[in-house]
Amino acid sequence: MYSRILVPVDGSPTSQRGLIEAARLAKVLNATVRLVHIVDETALTLNPEAATATAPLLEQFAESGKQVLQDAVALARREGVLVDTAMHENLAGRVADRVLDEADKWPADLIVMGTHGRRGIRHAVLGSDAEAVVRSAKVPVLLVRSPEGQ
Repeated sequence: MYSRILVPVDGSPTSQRGLIEAARLAKVLNATVRLVHIVDETALTLNPEAATATAPLLEQFAESGKQVLQDAVALARREGVLVDTAMHENLAGRVADRVLDEADKWPADLIVMGTHGRRGIRHAVLGSDAEAVVRSAKVPVLLVRSPEGQ
C-alpha cells in the first residue's frame, strides 16, 4: 500500500504527533519514513535588523534543524521504523513548496504531517503549510491534528 512515507518535522509538539502517527503506520506497513526539515530562511526577510547578523543566524537555523532531525530519527528508531532524513533551505516561497518538492523527488507514496487545525482569523493571518500541501500534493496526505488548545 504505502512503502515510502514523507514526514515534515519542525520540532514542535504538533509535528511530533504527526511523526508518531507516521511511525505507527510505517511499522504496520513495513514502510520507510523520510523525515524532512526545512530551514526557513524567509523569516530573516521579515526582520530588516537581522540583515547584519544573517550568516550567524543561518548557521543557528541549520544547527537547530540538525537537532530536530536527530530527535525525530531517535523517536522513529525507538518505534522500530526504517528512517532517513533530508534537510533543505527555503530561501523564498512557502515551506509547503519545499515539502512538495521533496515528496516528488524522493518519491513519497504518502505525506503525514501535524497540523494545528487553526480556523478563522488565526488561519487567515498565519496561513497553513498543511493546507497548501493538501491542495497541491500528488499523493495522499494524512493530517494529524494537535489536541484542542495547543
